[in-house]
Amino acid sequence: MPLHEQVAAILRKQIEDGTLTARVPSILSLAQEYEVSHKTAQHALSTLADEGLIVAVRGLGFYVRSDDVGTR
Repeated sequence: MPLHEQVAAILRKQIEDGTLTARVPSILSLAQEYEVSHKTAQHALSTLADEGLIVAVRGLGFYVRSDDVGTR
C-alpha cells in the first residue's frame, strides 16, 4: 500500500473512532510524525478531503467534517 494511503488510513481510523474530532494536524506535523515527505502528507489529506471526511479551510488548515461546516 502506498505511503499516502497508509497515512490516510491511520487518520481515517482516528476520525471514525472519534480520536480526531476537530482540527487535523498540519502537513508539516504529519510529515514529521509519520516520517514521510510533505507531498505524501498532502496527498493523504487530499484523499480524505475527496472522501468527504475532512474539509480544507483556506488559511486555517484541515478540519474533520461536521454537520455545521461552513456555518461558522
